[in-house]
Amino acid sequence: MHADALDRLPPTLIDLLATAVVLRHTAPYIPVRGLLDLAATCTTTRSLIDDQPDAWRHLDLTCIKSAQIDSGPIDVGGVSWRAERMDESLTEDDFYAGPLRGILNRFHSRWTLQYVQTLILDGLSVPADLVREIVSEDRYRVKVLSIREAKNLNQGKLQQVLRYICRPTRPGATPKLKALYFFGPKDAAWNVVSQQQRLAGSQALGVTASPGAQVGAQWDTRCTSPLTADLFDEESKWYQPTGRALRRPQSDWPDTLQLCKGLIAFDAVLCRGPRHDITQVDSKDFLQPTIATIALGPAGCGTCHTSPETPAVFGESHASALPLLAPPPLHSSTTRAAQIPHHRDKHHNPPKLILRCEDCLRGRWCERCNRWWCEPCYQEPLPRTHLRTELQHAELREHLASSPPPAPGPHIKAIGVRRDCWGCGRICDACRTVRMRLCRVCRQEFCPEHDTGSRLHEVRGAVVCLTGGWC
Repeated sequence: MHADALDRLPPTLIDLLATAVVLRHTAPYIPVRGLLDLAATCTTTRSLIDDQPDAWRHLDLTCIKSAQIDSGPIDVGGVSWRAERMDESLTEDDFYAGPLRGILNRFHSRWTLQYVQTLILDGLSVPADLVREIVSEDRYRVKVLSIREAKNLNQGKLQQVLRYICRPTRPGATPKLKALYFFGPKDAAWNVVSQQQRLAGSQALGVTASPGAQVGAQWDTRCTSPLTADLFDEESKWYQPTGRALRRPQSDWPDTLQLCKGLIAFDAVLCRGPRHDITQVDSKDFLQPTIATIALGPAGCGTCHTSPETPAVFGESHASALPLLAPPPLHSSTTRAAQIPHHRDKHHNPPKLILRCEDCLRGRWCERCNRWWCEPCYQEPLPRTHLRTELQHAELREHLASSPPPAPGPHIKAIGVRRDCWGCGRICDACRTVRMRLCRVCRQEFCPEHDTGSRLHEVRGAVVCLTGGWC
């Protein structure tokens, strides 16, 4: 073949993967099994993949069957497991860490474990001893670790591991771990998302329908639809007024996050409300450190439209005030890449982040519309009925009967929340006007949605509740 004919040949797969930029942006979308099969084709591809740090920088082991442990009974039938002789010194953590430890040891024998900087172990069996090895041993260089919904994980031991690697007497340049995904739910599998999209849309035709063909085409499909949607959903959960964005963790976690502040970022943050600062409130109003679980949106307080602690903004606030956004970044292993929001406001600035704990918002947050009022704008009246004597109760009733308080006019905005329906929760006056109804017969307020057996019925223009116990 002539030299000019060779020049006209299209580039091969080896030529493409030999380009560092192409390999860096393509490898995270190729499953681990696919990378190993590709490396087994010939010596050139093996040396190309095994010797390139970009090929193994992002390692996702969630789809590997050998990394999963059957959740069924261990000794079903009394045959298979009793026939195996186990070491008497084998601990429970060693047993449940066996599959993952074996996989990681094989990567270490291939000299590729040293390149892994982002490790995804969501939903797998990850005991605390295995986490200790990953974050403390020299053969690991993991900066971003995801263990969301991990099985057989003792949270108390995990907190001890994190406190140990963040201790004041730790060696220099430690901890190597910079970001830990633990509190949120794990991401949906890629194959589930692609199957749902294929069922919803038209049937795939052409060469892309065959498995393994055109890796770049499949990469483009994945990165344009499900990944973008997941990013925006995760951002909306934190940056929009979505209410409860996170389940309340165990009571020991706030102290761990406080100790790891500035060293390890989490997919949760501590509440920065003024009641958590002993220098701003009285000792009787002080609250211990608590993880923020309620997203209030960028609008701020319903009266002053801001917050006393100043909303957190990416690029301006400290990194400890910003949560990690799921899914973990594919092309970078830094805390900045895991925290950056992709939404922008009308001025093209990063959105404001206001998060609070439930203790700070008790009595000042509407659970229906997510409006809230800050401490300077609204002080919840403390219940002091238990401090009054019987004579004081009688005097108060006489005073209210003789001079009832005036109803708020249209120019007066009622703030604060109260619970009129257990299903609706604590709601503001505006939501109460929409949700609650007053029966014109029995003069009782009721919620048509949650009150069992009640329904709206108009009799000559009047709202009447039809229930067995009332009307």
